[in-house]
Amino acid sequence: MNLIETEFPGLVVIEPKVFRDERGFFLESFNKPFFAENGLAVDFVQDNHAYSRGVGVLRGLHFQLPPNAQAKLVWVTRGAVSDVVVDLRKGSPTYLKTYKIELSAENFRRLFIPKGFAHGYETLTEESEFMYKVDARYAPESEAGIRWDDPDLGIEWKSVNPILSEKDNKLGSLSQFYSPFEF
Repeated sequence: MNLIETEFPGLVVIEPKVFRDERGFFLESFNKPFFAENGLAVDFVQDNHAYSRGVGVLRGLHFQLPPNAQAKLVWVTRGAVSDVVVDLRKGSPTYLKTYKIELSAENFRRLFIPKGFAHGYETLTEESEFMYKVDARYAPESEAGIRWDDPDLGIEWKSVNPILSEKDNKLGSLSQFYSPFEF
């Protein structure tokens, strides 16, 4: 595995070693000792799998508030997505900055997202399967989100009119939160 640091503290891209031959490929999708050796000591407790049909399906921007905040390891097993995170960690040098990366079944990249980030993605292919590991179980009482087109964030999505869930379509803007979050 190759770990690529970003300008965001704790946010890293992971490129697994992919062994290909005429039969297909093999890769190690997660290695706990590798994570720990690289300062990413995390205990994942749940795996999630999402399927999206259609280009321009947008999910997010989601996060869980403390004490149920989640760190995530995300990747794509079919298709491609534009993955976006926003640093919500008060005091972080990248507070309210956005990071975007393409994750696909072709590039095998993974993104490790520490606690304190809002997360979303937009599908770039007709069919996309998105996988993620989390270090805390889903807690409905801690669920939060920010509207995908919040002008204060200025995220440049590919779709002008993305396909949204009813729930995501009702999310508010960042300015509706009364204070920065403590993660």
